[in-house]
Amino acid sequence: MDLVQMETFLAVAEERSFSRAASRLHRTQPAVSQAIAKLESELGEVLFDRSSRDGTLTDAGEVLREYAAKLLNLRGEAASALSDLRSLHRGRLNLAANEYTCLYLLPLLDEFRRRNPLIKLAVQRTLASRISDEVLMHSVEFGVLSFRPDDSQLKSVVVYRDELAFVVNPRHPLATAEKVSIRQLGSQNFIAHNIPSPQRQKVIQTFNRHKTPLNMGVELPSLEAIKRFVEMGNGVALVPRLTVEPELRSGSLVRVEVPELQTERKLRLVYRRQANLSHAALAFLKVVESYAAAQGDPYSFQTERGA
Repeated sequence: MDLVQMETFLAVAEERSFSRAASRLHRTQPAVSQAIAKLESELGEVLFDRSSRDGTLTDAGEVLREYAAKLLNLRGEAASALSDLRSLHRGRLNLAANEYTCLYLLPLLDEFRRRNPLIKLAVQRTLASRISDEVLMHSVEFGVLSFRPDDSQLKSVVVYRDELAFVVNPRHPLATAEKVSIRQLGSQNFIAHNIPSPQRQKVIQTFNRHKTPLNMGVELPSLEAIKRFVEMGNGVALVPRLTVEPELRSGSLVRVEVPELQTERKLRLVYRRQANLSHAALAFLKVVESYAAAQGDPYSFQTERGA
């Protein structure tokens, strides 16, 4: 029993004639009669009263008619839903990011929503170490990482250039200095993020290389908490520049250059290499690419080699 058989059956039932049904379906009458006979054989039921000239349905035919109509309506709804997906009138886009990389997404999500207001967006907060797994497990279509994934199943596109910023509050003795050496930071109390990351390890190695102690007297669970604690005068911090741009503009925090700690960070959009991306995901990629072209540095859209 298939949808073509259901369509033929309904045509005969509605037209109350095999010949009129054949004309409606642009088929021959023998072909229609054969299709109905095959359907009756598969079901083990007689659907039409052959003694009647007007295609009267049997009790079994009346029962099937209701279900046949539902099936064909569902086919129409499915075709309409797929059309809506193609035209971006419905759908959902799932992404994974951590506290830091989520900030990069905000202007892009704003632009995407302006262009596609009917698409639902969901950004899942995930540890950076777990984002690649979430993408590979199909939990999300895109992830945002500050390091290049080493899994060959993932494709990565560099979408933003960031750097570490050494920040202090405006009353700190170093606030008036344009530039300081890393050796001058050995006596400072650093407010640090308590989640291990490749970037944190690089900073520790840099201090070791310059034979300078790195005093992490306070460790907090979020970048927002770190910024607020530094604003209160409790120490200094190394944070991604993207996360402190509002505070630097308002003057609640001051950035001081540390040449030895100038480290570029590239944010990457990652997705499965062999993925059949949804229409919403393809539209998001177009937004990312066009936004980068319009805004320029620090935004970009560059596929990494081997990715």
